[in-house]
Amino acid sequence: MAPKKSKGSASRASSKASVKSKDKRNDRSSVGSVDDSGVPNDIFPMVITAATQELFECRADEDVTKDNPFKFLKKEDIKQDMKKRAAVSDFHPVKQVVLNYPADELLLVFDRDFTYGQSFYLVLTEEAKERVLNPPVSVDEQALEDELLDSFICKTPEPKPWVSLGSEQEIEEESVVDTRSRLKYKISRVRRKFGAPVVFSDRNASETPHGHMECMPYQDKNFSIQMLERSTGIQAVPSLKSSSTQTAWKYPRNMYTQYEPREFTAEEKENCMNSENLKNFVNLVASRFEIALQQNEIMDVFFDDWRALTEEDVIFGGKTDTHLKEYQSFTDLKFSKEKTVSYMNWHPTISGVIAVALTERLSFEERINDSTKLLLNPSLILFWNFSDPLNPQLVLECPDDVHSFQFCPSDPDIIVGGCMNGQVALWDISAYAERLQTARTGGAGSASANTNTLPGFEDKQANETPVMRYCAVSGIENSHKAPITDVQWLPDYFEVSRTGIPLENKNLMCVQILTCAPDCCVMFWDIRAPRAATQSVTDKKQKEEIPLENPHGVPNTFKHLDLSWKPLFRVNLPKIDSSGEYSPLKFSMMDSSENQPGGGIDKSNQNVGNSEGKVEYERLRVPSAKQLKVLEDISTKLYIGMEDGELIYTDWKMEKDNDSGRLFSAKPSRCFIVHDGPVNTVLRSPFFKDIILTVGGWTLAIWKEGVMQGPLIQVSCAAKRGTVGHWSLSRPGVFFIGKEDGNIEVWDLLEKTHEPIQTQNISTTRITSIKPWIVSSKQHLLAVSDHFGTVHILEIPWALRSPQSKEKLNVGRYFEREVERLIYIEKQLEMRAKEKREMDAEELRKKMESVVPEMLVEQIEEKAQKEYQDYLALEKVILKDMGLLSEEDKSSAEI
Repeated sequence: MAPKKSKGSASRASSKASVKSKDKRNDRSSVGSVDDSGVPNDIFPMVITAATQELFECRADEDVTKDNPFKFLKKEDIKQDMKKRAAVSDFHPVKQVVLNYPADELLLVFDRDFTYGQSFYLVLTEEAKERVLNPPVSVDEQALEDELLDSFICKTPEPKPWVSLGSEQEIEEESVVDTRSRLKYKISRVRRKFGAPVVFSDRNASETPHGHMECMPYQDKNFSIQMLERSTGIQAVPSLKSSSTQTAWKYPRNMYTQYEPREFTAEEKENCMNSENLKNFVNLVASRFEIALQQNEIMDVFFDDWRALTEEDVIFGGKTDTHLKEYQSFTDLKFSKEKTVSYMNWHPTISGVIAVALTERLSFEERINDSTKLLLNPSLILFWNFSDPLNPQLVLECPDDVHSFQFCPSDPDIIVGGCMNGQVALWDISAYAERLQTARTGGAGSASANTNTLPGFEDKQANETPVMRYCAVSGIENSHKAPITDVQWLPDYFEVSRTGIPLENKNLMCVQILTCAPDCCVMFWDIRAPRAATQSVTDKKQKEEIPLENPHGVPNTFKHLDLSWKPLFRVNLPKIDSSGEYSPLKFSMMDSSENQPGGGIDKSNQNVGNSEGKVEYERLRVPSAKQLKVLEDISTKLYIGMEDGELIYTDWKMEKDNDSGRLFSAKPSRCFIVHDGPVNTVLRSPFFKDIILTVGGWTLAIWKEGVMQGPLIQVSCAAKRGTVGHWSLSRPGVFFIGKEDGNIEVWDLLEKTHEPIQTQNISTTRITSIKPWIVSSKQHLLAVSDHFGTVHILEIPWALRSPQSKEKLNVGRYFEREVERLIYIEKQLEMRAKEKREMDAEELRKKMESVVPEMLVEQIEEKAQKEYQDYLALEKVILKDMGLLSEEDKSSAEI
């Protein structure tokens, strides 16, 4: 209950009324007084916002509750809050009271029941704080408490009689009762030790024998064990019996038979042919023989129907294993550290040998900053062999990082590579060909050589990986101005002149190279020495006798090209519709070997092991173009993938300007915009020479040469970007796509054309290169490299390497249907465009007919005058009928 208002308190309240405040409620009286609203004057109800509750840690129902409603607030914290937020502060109405408060802490009470109209109230005086914290007890409550104390009398508890509930039986059962007389033990010392001084010492009783003796209170069961089983060894001895027999031995002799062919004489032959028995036999079996011949023509008796049926079942819904199994992996901690695999290629003739190009895993800015460091780390091409997966068999040094290289089809010992600085390099590894072959056979040659060497004179470098420098490199001023992204050999059945015209190749060896780079051009190179000027015979002999200096120990095969090699000609790629040029990344040329006699024959196998008939490249010279025959049936068209995602179809032949006579590159005939990123793969099918696979950005497409309507197949954008693609070497409808997330997608056009049939993860980083290889009919391998410099060799399962029945025919028919579909769509579009043009012309004609021709000014005035006269005549008739027109008016109107 609130205390009653007294006179003294009223006087004290009036003395404190001098405190200035904007709110009248801030004027508080003395302790315990109550205003008209029933709120004590020393308590101030207030609304505290959530921000202020968070600041002073007085959040309702969290920091303060109904059971613990009190919160002490420091006076300095309230003053700082009023100083920062001024009138916005929740304590601003009691600013003066807070400033005059004598103590350091103010009491804030959480009023959950809204006793004073708000959820909080602030105690303004020390007396009120004491009253709130220790509320006074009323008289009635005190009297009630005294009555309770008087009525309670403290009495000592009296014992009650014990009632048994059965617990004494449990106690008796658990208690120990003697069932026999107790044993007595007498312990004594030896007689001679009586009276001897006692010496005590610490010892371990468990380590000393007989150091302790245990007196068991019960009989030990270990000495009263009844034997139930006994292990006994028994050996059975066979009974011996001696017996003998005797057989008749015959002397072995060699058997032989001699025979000679029996031939009829002319008279016997004539009698046999004219005999009636032969005629009757022929007439008897002629009909059956004819039926057998007809059946052989209708059906192949040697065809295995069960095997073909099994293949069909496996392909269409069979549960075969299509998982790519890892066969081997290659990486090197010394050469491959912090490098990525940019390109790789299988050796054409030595099985199990793969060459891998390594590049620095750096961005363009990092290459510029670490350019001096890169000079100390030469770029390399490693040769790996299955016989030694830990150590490379051969290392090739490069002028710069190599993004593409190719083995020569005519001589696999010759390698060409395109570097990042735009230079073209050549290697001749013929000196290490035997090392690669011996490594494939398990190193038998090296082992035999080591056995013949004396101890202490072994060749320490025999087990080290040889490092070979390039034979020749093109001049930096005549090379590409950007990194070379693709390099290919021109086929051996033709070569090109300086104007791009195909000519016959009399040597039937690959002597020319194509390269492309993002510097907007494609270059042709010739590895033969240029045609020298006429010189005397003595000069030629002297020149042949002087050996070429070679301090690095590399072959002199292409010494004539080193640092002086220039391109034969270059093909620029101007844009079709606008100024500027395209930036090529990959290209593909048409293989016309089927049209050439002797073309397309693999010369690599012929050159292995036959060095006597091998034509040396250093002796070849560029012949005169006038002496060579022009080949008209060679295709000079190129499909080139661009850096911006375009695919162009162009001709490498140079055209001549009629005015100036200069040669220039023609504009591409077509440009297709299909890919949404750089094109990283432009590859022809090994089964269809006119089918091309392109991969770029998030899409892939399949094209047919000569079809200008667009791609045969265009796959929608995938979730991950494609980095590389390659056709299968054994199945016409299968190809592999590498992704940036380390997955390999397997596509089968006969099963699905909109999505891959299988996706398998190979690495945790992006795939950089894919190269399949056929070891034998029962083993196909797939080499996959990643961004971390590891080469994974995967074994292709039977379902992905064995072609279906008539698969090539079915895939070819599918491509033909797609071509017909494109032609049909083009015709439909042309028909729709023609119909639209006709409709537009018809609408325009109708509009022209509906327009009224403009009249002359005189005709307009004459028409207006006539209409006015008609109006006057009508007015006169109306007035006359109404009787409003008099005679005078008639005469005036007539006048």
